[in-house]
Amino acid sequence: MSIAELRQQLKLGKFSARELVDERLSRIGKVDKKLNAFLEITAERARADANRIDEARASGESLPPLAGVPIAIKDNLCTKGVTTTCSSRMLEHFVPPYESTVTQKLWKSGAVLLGKTNLDEFAMGSSTETSAFGTTSNPWDITKVPGGSSGGSAAAVASGECLASLGSDTGGSIRQPASFCGVVGLKPTYGRVSRWGLIAFASSLDQVGPFTTNVADTAEILQVIAGGDPLDSTSLKEPVPDYSACLDNPLSGLRVGLIKECFDQEGLSSEVKESTLAAADLIQSLGVELVDVSCPHFNDGIATYYVIAPSEASANLARYDGVKYGYRSESSNDLSSMTTRSRTEGFGAEVKRRILIGTYALSAGYVDAYYKKAQKVRTLIRGDFDNAFNQVDILLTPTAPTTAFSVGSHSEDPVSMYLSDLLTIPANLAGLPAISLPCGFDKSGLPIGLQLIANVLDEQRLLQMAHQYEQAASVMKQKPAGQYIP
Repeated sequence: MSIAELRQQLKLGKFSARELVDERLSRIGKVDKKLNAFLEITAERARADANRIDEARASGESLPPLAGVPIAIKDNLCTKGVTTTCSSRMLEHFVPPYESTVTQKLWKSGAVLLGKTNLDEFAMGSSTETSAFGTTSNPWDITKVPGGSSGGSAAAVASGECLASLGSDTGGSIRQPASFCGVVGLKPTYGRVSRWGLIAFASSLDQVGPFTTNVADTAEILQVIAGGDPLDSTSLKEPVPDYSACLDNPLSGLRVGLIKECFDQEGLSSEVKESTLAAADLIQSLGVELVDVSCPHFNDGIATYYVIAPSEASANLARYDGVKYGYRSESSNDLSSMTTRSRTEGFGAEVKRRILIGTYALSAGYVDAYYKKAQKVRTLIRGDFDNAFNQVDILLTPTAPTTAFSVGSHSEDPVSMYLSDLLTIPANLAGLPAISLPCGFDKSGLPIGLQLIANVLDEQRLLQMAHQYEQAASVMKQKPAGQYIP
């Protein structure tokens, strides 16, 4: 059921908000022991919020746009009075005294919080295996990962535990799990959505966005969470357009660029490549012109990212010193050893690895060779995108080089894990909006994701093309039988 359908059915009294919430909570109780998508379930709050919506409807009040929509929130977005852990022992008992801007907007729009979802610790990972509270499984095959770092949010939507969810995307952490789990995932333009209340990983890259089962719902969620925020100096004060109004506008005359560097990757699965190119052909049949374009520095994105992101993480995570808040080791008698032990015991291996990489890249004698050089390459990557958008309206690539991989298969090889974000990272470095949506299945029945990238603040056109491809392809109606949790 789409959000628009839910709104209509609720208005007509076909069901109550409480019935919808109880249905989703029942679903969570049935499947989440297998998935571990949720870290905390806020059942009492959800039922109370649903009851208030039903009371408002019964008294004839006009309901807000997301009234009754059951939503899950990635556990790196602060929720007032609800534990926010970042899937880390460091913040295991942290209860924020404030609400993030995006979640506050959701609650004002009538959305109902079902709970907080699992993620890679501090959003550092591509499989949701680095969580201190256990790995999340992929609903299509529980021996596979759901992607990361927003794996819990993607799995919760894919399994029907919630209607929509929020994640964060620093280098592909919305789009890659959306691809692996067969759902729609959007990373908006950097600054289009406030980051206030998002626990920082890499501040120049992080962006909040939605997971849904269809593009129309993505447009509805973005409508609510987008906009400038005086609490976030990096948020854009540009007006927010009506994203839903543009979805059915004609595509004729638009040009879509196939980035040739993306289709020549050594690690790109043949099934992923074929499915993505077939999706491009279908888009062409909708009146769109396909054009081959080149972004010469596209493949430099991953090396650039793994200097810039860890450097920013090193600075952001320095606040976890065992003094102000978070985990504190009690086994030391002096400040220095207490801080060292608190970080040693509170952070997991992947977080420590990235802090060390970032600290090294920023250290005296190396900052010019690594960090500053990476920033120059970042500028070149953005320049490539600018040149491409002088020729085309939208860029098209696979979302991930492969479909979901087996749990544990990359855990001992960080580089192979990092390469799963090869195709998503450049959009973050350039601050561009990008969306992943299903475009087919591999021979094992696992979803394949198509990535569309638009120019800055061109989410309208991005959603328009994604929606019309989705309607023409009807990919999820063709889903194969398998281990998918019904």
